[in-house]
Amino acid sequence: MAQSKLVSRQRRRERIRKKVVGTAAKPRLSVYKSLSHIYAQLIDDTTGNTLISAASTEKAVSEGLKHCGNVAAAKKVGANIAERAIGKNIKAVVFDRGGNQYHGCIKALAEAAREKGLNF
Repeated sequence: MAQSKLVSRQRRRERIRKKVVGTAAKPRLSVYKSLSHIYAQLIDDTTGNTLISAASTEKAVSEGLKHCGNVAAAKKVGANIAERAIGKNIKAVVFDRGGNQYHGCIKALAEAAREKGLNF
């Protein structure tokens, strides 16, 4: 019996999370993508705290965009979270794609964050 896309993504996500762990010095850049928005967080897994977050639901990001779940919005979110991280002296992160394939919005967010100075 064929698995649904959701079940497949959840299994990939669990497999990734076994290996990817964020610390205070090198937090985990977690990405979640829905059909209408994209979200990113920097998480310290040792304490379970979210250090920084950015999303396409924010006014600064969604301004001038027709749709907030596309590559253009992902680029803005990636640049936004990178600027906030650099402001808090976080330069290195571990990337967690959340079970999604590394293309499209996920890739655009990662590349925008790299261009703004995050290393991963």
